[in-house]
Amino acid sequence: MTTPLHPDPEPRRRDYVIISADDHLIEPPDLFDDRLPEKYKDLAPKIVETDAGHQVWRYGGATYPCAGLDVGAGLPKEQWTLDPVRFEDMRPGCHDIEARVEDMDLAGVWAALCFPGMLASQSGMLFAKTRDQELGLALVKAWNDWHVDVWAGTYPERMIALQLPWLPDPDVAAKEIRANAARGFKAVVFPEFPTRLRLPSIHSGHWDPFFAACEETGTVVCLHTGSSSWAPVPSPDTPIEAITTLMPASAMFACADWLWSGVPLRFPSLRILIVEGGVGWLPMLAERADYALDHPVAGETSWEGGLKPSEVLRRNFFFGTLDDSALSGVRLAVGMEHVLLESGYPRAESSWPDTQRAVTRNLGTLPPADLARVAYGNAARLFGHPLPSRAWLLAERL
Repeated sequence: MTTPLHPDPEPRRRDYVIISADDHLIEPPDLFDDRLPEKYKDLAPKIVETDAGHQVWRYGGATYPCAGLDVGAGLPKEQWTLDPVRFEDMRPGCHDIEARVEDMDLAGVWAALCFPGMLASQSGMLFAKTRDQELGLALVKAWNDWHVDVWAGTYPERMIALQLPWLPDPDVAAKEIRANAARGFKAVVFPEFPTRLRLPSIHSGHWDPFFAACEETGTVVCLHTGSSSWAPVPSPDTPIEAITTLMPASAMFACADWLWSGVPLRFPSLRILIVEGGVGWLPMLAERADYALDHPVAGETSWEGGLKPSEVLRRNFFFGTLDDSALSGVRLAVGMEHVLLESGYPRAESSWPDTQRAVTRNLGTLPPADLARVAYGNAARLFGHPLPSRAWLLAERL
């Protein structure tokens, strides 16, 4: 059944420059058109109509729908649903770049980093599993071509280019990172728990060529909570509300694993961004990691570099916050220089269209310098992204 979209909200007053470090996109039906070798044209993912009247991506004999919760921004809770949603029932800004920028303007969001949607989630793992690896790599390249040419390329000052990696081969992945950096990509999405996708562990050294290329090019490695389809679920019958409650625990698990993996020690200039997990757990993790170094349980801990784990945490890691409000502990323990704002558009839990108001609510008690860092400054520095003119910021006050 078609659910009518709400009318466009009134434009919000722009009190802050905002760069969102965690938005999403829904791949449009024409994404692969004219972006694959001719021999793969008939094998490409396609949007199809199901007998139930749904529109889904079909690839390799499986279907990939878009749940209503993934495109529910701005809708009341009674309209949130897990049922598949057709393209005409989404806000066009979910998949159309012109409409996306209009929605960003409505909410007063200057720029955004957009993670994959219904087809390329799990860091492009669907393509990596393709039996014909040449086809799989062609699909990753096509997705990246579309992203840099259309999504980020149409409005490069508004979108931060994020690429899919080629997960089956770290040497090929490294080559792609270097080539894509030259094309304007600033970031790459990567599974926070590779072993949960039956990929080699980050502790193994297997991924070092990839990490070396990211460090060399300044490409930010982005870990999105949940992208490995794993969460610390205590019981087989744990309710969904408990799993939602534990989302920050997933981010903390990932951060601890990456911190102790040796990766940030071997690649001291590598930047790692963890999003959709909040930041309230950071003070505890920083303190506990230093405690673990000082109280080894099995001989000497394999930790080199002369820095404490908490210092490496503050050097190499960055964190997204959507609705954390108790940030005073984070500010005192690890500082606010590595905390980035999220708007979450177009997901149901997004702050859109009231992202400006959310900044006041969640960050308003911070000193003005820290508020500016979180709202836009840290993201601008991390991604080397330009800031708007004063005219854009004041546009909705005139």
